[in-house]
Amino acid sequence: MSWKRKYRCKSCGYEAEVYEGRGLFRQQITAVSCNHCHTIQNLVVGGIIADVAPSFRSEVGRLCLQCGSDDIRIWDMKTCPQCQGEMEDTGEKEFWT
Repeated sequence: MSWKRKYRCKSCGYEAEVYEGRGLFRQQITAVSCNHCHTIQNLVVGGIIADVAPSFRSEVGRLCLQCGSDDIRIWDMKTCPQCQGEMEDTGEKEFWT
């Protein structure tokens, strides 16, 4: 089972939805922060798709889904990519499978 949580920056109000848990095909969703377009993106990692497409086995070598930059890193679940302020969990949680 998986769920989606919303995070909001205390300083600038930037919002992002982050997925946690595992999907239907055993994939994990990893939140990454892009240093080029200053957004948080969710990358599919592992699961059945990684058996067919080896590039999906990890975050290494992946690109930002928003702008295509390779300047991404796993998001620390705290820092706003827009203003470097503090992001907080809004408490909004939605289940998905």
